[in-house]
Amino acid sequence: MIDSHNHLQDARFDGHRREIVSVMRDVGVSSCVVNGTEESDWSAVAKLAETWPEFVRPSFGVHPWKVQGRAESWLESLRGFLDRFPDAGVGEIGLDRWIEGHDIEDQLIVFRNQLDLAVELDRPCTIHCLRAWGPLLKELTSHDVLPRFLMHSFGGSEETAKKFVELGAWFSFSGYFLHEKKEKVVEVFRSIPQDRILVETDAPDMLPPEKFRPFGDDTANHPANLARISERLAELLDIEPEQLVANTNRWWFGKTREAIV
Repeated sequence: MIDSHNHLQDARFDGHRREIVSVMRDVGVSSCVVNGTEESDWSAVAKLAETWPEFVRPSFGVHPWKVQGRAESWLESLRGFLDRFPDAGVGEIGLDRWIEGHDIEDQLIVFRNQLDLAVELDRPCTIHCLRAWGPLLKELTSHDVLPRFLMHSFGGSEETAKKFVELGAWFSFSGYFLHEKKEKVVEVFRSIPQDRILVETDAPDMLPPEKFRPFGDDTANHPANLARISERLAELLDIEPEQLVANTNRWWFGKTREAIV
């Protein structure tokens, strides 16, 4: 199993990471994509990738919630981390009109720069989107070439999903969507081609229902919960667990593609 999106660098895991990684391996997690969200945590992601080079797939990016705190040299710094880790991804990046006080135009500037960098370096890209589907689709369709990109924890409509499918997107399913109130999200994933579906924990956030989290507690989602989440997702979508692993590898190790406009 591969956790296609988590934040193992999060301070809530301080002092416990070796144990966490050990438990993940015990339940069959072979690797995980660890996403940075701002300049201040990129070094922590890098350290994890150096400590567990065969286990951690690092990804570096500026999250839309963090754009206002970026330094003038942020893009140069980002390029530096991507050069240092030739197999690293770009993420977590995106657009968000849900957060209070958002500046979508500023987010677009930062997003566009990171998207272009992902294309230039041919890196996989992890995209966050909340209440900004229109601006995101407009931005993606304006590019002649797109990176391989994952719509992480995708919560859009079936119609929106179809548009992203046409652009070559992959979609990751979070254990949080196993809550009964998120049943509509499961229905949307049933409409997505199975070869575009991945699974994630978004740990330590996005807690799944209690019966799907044998590890951790009510304060932090343990990334080893991926085993139960993957098992349930496979049942719901009638998909082979091996397919989820193959999909993650295709997204991560594929090639950039021309956008369908």
